[in-house]
Amino acid sequence: MKVLMFGWEFPPHITGGLGTASYGLAKGLLKQGVEVVFVVPKAYGDEDQTVAKIVNASDIEIDYRNTIYQTYWRNLTYIEVGSNLVPYMGFEDYLRLESKSESETEHIDADMFYKRKFSFSGKYQSNLMDEVKQYAMVACTIAQQYDHDLIHAHDWLCYEAGIAAKAASGKPLVIHVHATEFDRSGENVNQVVYDIERRGMLAADKIMTVSNLTRQIVIERYGIDPKKVHTVYNAVEPIENKKQIVVSKNFKEKVVTFLGRITFQKGPEYFVEAAHRVLQKDDNVRFVMAGSGDLLNKAVRRVAELGIGTKFHFTGFLKGLDVDRMFMMSDVYVMPSISEPFGISPLEAMRAHVPVVISNQSGCSEILHYALKVDFWDIDAMANSIYALLHYDTLHKLFSEKGAEEVDSLKWENAALNNIKIYKKALTLK
Repeated sequence: MKVLMFGWEFPPHITGGLGTASYGLAKGLLKQGVEVVFVVPKAYGDEDQTVAKIVNASDIEIDYRNTIYQTYWRNLTYIEVGSNLVPYMGFEDYLRLESKSESETEHIDADMFYKRKFSFSGKYQSNLMDEVKQYAMVACTIAQQYDHDLIHAHDWLCYEAGIAAKAASGKPLVIHVHATEFDRSGENVNQVVYDIERRGMLAADKIMTVSNLTRQIVIERYGIDPKKVHTVYNAVEPIENKKQIVVSKNFKEKVVTFLGRITFQKGPEYFVEAAHRVLQKDDNVRFVMAGSGDLLNKAVRRVAELGIGTKFHFTGFLKGLDVDRMFMMSDVYVMPSISEPFGISPLEAMRAHVPVVISNQSGCSEILHYALKVDFWDIDAMANSIYALLHYDTLHKLFSEKGAEEVDSLKWENAALNNIKIYKKALTLK
């Protein structure tokens, strides 16, 4: 089986769990004999090509004379983008405006006029919607250039690309919901993003969600037929190159860690408040917030207001071996997410023999038995769980050892087997 897979990031260039999951799944599929062509907006050349063939969308030239673009253009007019688009502009008008903005030459040949490449940042910048649209345009050409049996699109940024690829090749589309706009924004959803998500869900032949929690959101909040939606839990890669991980802890205090995006969805403010509660009982503890995001400054201010700055550390974004080093220095890991579709980071912590405290509002709580679970808003319960794991050696040892054993069984090749079952169901629909 050959799968054309669209993602937004791929290790080592990642900003969170999406890239990690994409890599793990591609690796698992390879072990099951599935060939994966993995497309990203921008490739850097150091991606692991042994796992999948990496295609750099920024290298792909498209020809606007292909009728598929004109058809797809009409379907994209509803997307708001920060570009030269204006209401009611037609396809030919857009081409002329684009060419004039890029060249003052009035006389250009047909190839120069109709052919072009897009230079993607692959980031989450102010022109993100523009890149989503352009990625979809490039996906049409990629779907015609690369042989495949099925299309797999990861998260909303790639749904339009998946839809375009399906229109170009006629092959089944499976979308992978790693998070929804309700997870990211609560009830204050971005309507444009929501519309893209729902459009992808309606166009897909099958939908994979990373937890039953997310599956219910897809069914209830997007109005999707339950028969179309299947849960496939994430997994975790074993720690590689352990000998390269050197940990030097030059202090006696125990360490409690939060690692993730410092955004509304991840509940960083609850971690700060729980840290304050613990430190009131025991000041022989250091708290670490590893990550970046729009709530970072707010978290820093709150730490200062509570007077716990000497016991609280902000590391910035960590990736690769630095993540493993952070876990190996930690005594407890906390994921207080308000709405977490799955959450790979607790698995990574448990893999390093670190006991974890997770919110009941996380997808991984559905499958993890050796984790202390609390409601994200219950700061006292969170603080009590952290304190117990720090002070009761028997409890700490139990969750450390049993937790590591538990995640050892959560392998990407097993997740890949479940993916393949869904692929086959999608193929039978055609």
